Amino acid sequence: MHCVEEIKNGIYWMGCNDFRTPLFERIFPIPEGISYNTYFIDDEKTCLIDAMDKSCRDEFLEDVEYLLKGRKLDYFVLQHMEPDHASSALALLEKYPEAKIVGQPSTFKLFEQFFRTPMPDRYMTVNEGDQLKLGKHTLQFIKAPMVHWPEVIMTYEVTDHFLFSADAFGHFGTVGNVFADQADFEENYLDEARRYYVNIVGKYGPQVMNVLKKASKLQIDFICPLHGFVFRTPETIKYIVDKHLHWAQHVPEKKGVVIAFSSIYGNTERAACVLANKLSRRGVRDIRMYDVAKIHASYITAKAWEYSHLILAAPTYNLNLFLPMESFLHDLKTLMFQKRTIGIVACHSWASAAYKTMADYVENEFKCCELLEPTMDLKSSLHDDQECLMDELADKMAESIEQYPDPKTLL
Repeated sequence: MHCVEEIKNGIYWMGCNDFRTPLFERIFPIPEGISYNTYFIDDEKTCLIDAMDKSCRDEFLEDVEYLLKGRKLDYFVLQHMEPDHASSALALLEKYPEAKIVGQPSTFKLFEQFFRTPMPDRYMTVNEGDQLKLGKHTLQFIKAPMVHWPEVIMTYEVTDHFLFSADAFGHFGTVGNVFADQADFEENYLDEARRYYVNIVGKYGPQVMNVLKKASKLQIDFICPLHGFVFRTPETIKYIVDKHLHWAQHVPEKKGVVIAFSSIYGNTERAACVLANKLSRRGVRDIRMYDVAKIHASYITAKAWEYSHLILAAPTYNLNLFLPMESFLHDLKTLMFQKRTIGIVACHSWASAAYKTMADYVENEFKCCELLEPTMDLKSSLHDDQECLMDELADKMAESIEQYPDPKTLL
């Protein structure tokens, strides 16, 4: 039996779920696993678009053989050399020695770096706008550098309007269905799509926008990513493109606040909870609280992307900012976090370092972020005589959230 399904007119999806890998790229938790897709075009010339991770190699090769039905493989489009897709490419090419490898010069350079097996006689170099005729299907190539590797190309099928989008429009999590309209995507997959985008692609917002501008000039009836669902209806395509417009432009999806805190003995945690309660009493909706020492940063960065406001609360430790918060802020900086209003609650007992470091990130390391006044730097714990200052911080944060425009109007 095989995991294949015809999408339309001889264009097939092939899929594999990886339930066993605990960490994607050895850093991101994937408790619900991850899925891998490749695509096969059955025409006068046969064509395979991308390969799979080595964890799916055997199933992948079996499915390719099944779809070829004894024919040779003519073209292998290598959109992306990242090993979670390309690590089975060498096995494929050794099995089908007549297949031409379609890609950019940088693709072939990376191919040789990873596999140490040059195949120059099989390389077919393509550039922006080049076309490859397979018969009734014609492929057109779109450069997508740094979405999220430098050699990435996407492939547009001209006849039936497919966009084979490489790593764009993917998500974490395994899938049972093939198509997004067969599932409750918003309820069950949107959070993992956002977390995937923010942590894998989020740094490259301008490059994503460049590709979205190119795509806006094309009629697209199908979006076929390398992870997750295929999008085949106007509604699901518009939905996922709109989400990527928000994410790539750092425009929040919701008005609300994420409180990211860390606490050694519970005093900073208590202050964060008191502040959350004060915000709630002032009518603020959607207050999300996360302990950065307990929850993996990838979940919190994704929520920071989703919401309009952020509060940081952390203590000094060993004359520095408490390391879990420092690590979280470093992740935000690396991912080019921007365009948010941020409040700060620090805590120290004899030497203050947390406040200065958090404020420096907001004012100097993040782009286009506002440090909301007043800020707080507690001495060991929250005292009654500081309640007025916390009330003022809660007033200012609630007012800022209330005045923030509807995010849907910001695109």
